[in-house]
Amino acid sequence: MITKRPRGTADATPTDTPKWQYLESVAREICRCYGYGEIRTPVFEHTELFQRTVGEFTDVVEKEMYTFEDRGGRSLTLRPEGTAAAGRLFLEAHLDAAALPAKLYYLSWPIFRYERPQAGRLRQHHQFGVECFGSADPLVDAEIITMAQDFLSAVGLADLRVGLNSMGCPECRHAYRAALREHYGPRREKLCPDCQRRYEQNPLRLLDCKVETCQELKSGLPPMGDFLCPACQEHLKKVEGYLHELGIRYHRDPSLVRGFDYYTRTVFEISHQALGAQDVVCGGGRYDGLVESLGGDPTPGVGFGLGLERLLLILEEEGVSLPSAPPLDVFVVTIGEEVRSTAFGLVQAYRRNGWRADLDVMDRSMRAQMRFADKYPARYVLILGPDELAGQQVPIRNMVSGTEEKVALKDAVGYLAEQSRVGT
Repeated sequence: MITKRPRGTADATPTDTPKWQYLESVAREICRCYGYGEIRTPVFEHTELFQRTVGEFTDVVEKEMYTFEDRGGRSLTLRPEGTAAAGRLFLEAHLDAAALPAKLYYLSWPIFRYERPQAGRLRQHHQFGVECFGSADPLVDAEIITMAQDFLSAVGLADLRVGLNSMGCPECRHAYRAALREHYGPRREKLCPDCQRRYEQNPLRLLDCKVETCQELKSGLPPMGDFLCPACQEHLKKVEGYLHELGIRYHRDPSLVRGFDYYTRTVFEISHQALGAQDVVCGGGRYDGLVESLGGDPTPGVGFGLGLERLLLILEEEGVSLPSAPPLDVFVVTIGEEVRSTAFGLVQAYRRNGWRADLDVMDRSMRAQMRFADKYPARYVLILGPDELAGQQVPIRNMVSGTEEKVALKDAVGYLAEQSRVGT
């Protein structure tokens, strides 16, 4: 009998899901206010989509993707990130032919990466992300960062730190690649095997390596900011100006890079100290070449992704109170088989009037039913037995105040509405 979930995955019970639903409701409201519309895509895509956009020599593509062949021999991959799939939808749904910018969001998308599970990051985790296609305006970069911060603040996080940098444009990066090769050339033999290959194929990926010896070799490496062309410098300056005007606290982090090849110009991360070394809760940036790499016209884009498991962990560490499962409005206690049909009809009437209602289906005694109703908990308990059915009068007990009132059976549904109206 298989009783354990796969490593790097997690379950959500009815006790957990109200917290998820709360985060999702806040995210939807933030997106509504910013004018973003929801998208949904398949959980798997053609493997080439991620090879072309994320980068063939990135850690994600080389080591972390769940890739398989279907029965037709096609190579498919479980979605390892959201932006490439959103870009594919943008083109395939012809959103590029509609009024731009296209402001899109996705919520609780399963993301799959084969990596060592760590705090808040699982092999299957779930993301909230936004993508804006069509505008190169640095104001949109600032809007995306502000939107992420607004969401995190709305769910109860304070003391957030925004790190900001620029990855430059292809012209800047060409010069920086040469600088990387010059820096690492004399140290090449000390690089890990993966980085020795990256040195030749894509030296920018040397910045992502987590191997300790490779980290040490970064010492003395010139920052990307020293190689920005005037246009990229001006873009970053304008982003910083907008953030300053909005009162968004940030710091320039010259070592900040993002691990996917599609990033250009602005990159950012929002972190929180609750997770220690693994403190990033949100990351994103600009990807002006992504749509073109998929065969579309040159189309700028910018967005962010945010892991919900990691966010829930931070909120728990910070002691932020999140919603729990709502109580029942009314539980109908039954005595005897002859009242069951009437009780069931009464419960259905409550439900159709919008109340959370239930009755016993485990053949419990009256005392056990009362204990169950109290444990659930239920705000009201209605007791229905043969005598109550015969007299068409039922006691309804307020489980909070302990008071009890007899009500005509025909008025039992309206009674709850009256009690709610008067606030009891």
